[in-house]
Amino acid sequence: MSDPRNPIDAFGVPPSIEDIAAMAERALAGIPPHLLAHASDVGVTVEDRADDETLKEMELDSPWDLSGLYRGLPLTQRSVLDPARQPDRIFLYREAILLEWIETGEDLYCLVRNVLVHEIAHHFGFSDDDIDAIERE
Repeated sequence: MSDPRNPIDAFGVPPSIEDIAAMAERALAGIPPHLLAHASDVGVTVEDRADDETLKEMELDSPWDLSGLYRGLPLTQRSVLDPARQPDRIFLYREAILLEWIETGEDLYCLVRNVLVHEIAHHFGFSDDDIDAIERE
């Protein structure tokens, strides 16, 4: 029997990678254009979970502890003299996001948006401590 308080039961089936990607696209469209212009070269990829190499690099034991990751060089560390490099990318990890959604009951779109904005903040050079301080204000 389904439980209407459980977000998965209320949704019907677990949202797919495509569902999370669509939410991320919607969230990107809501970012003010003057900020988005500085992140236009950042790609967004949705995967089920972080791979073992990423978990080791981040010193995490479980893939459900990582809902998003920014890979790239923050704007604050760039120079016009830098050599060509790989494009920046934000990874959203579907299973970790869904687990947080189930545990917190937070609106799934808001959760996806928050993870995406957090990772975009890293692109702008904010640390996790900076982001936590801003979120507390």
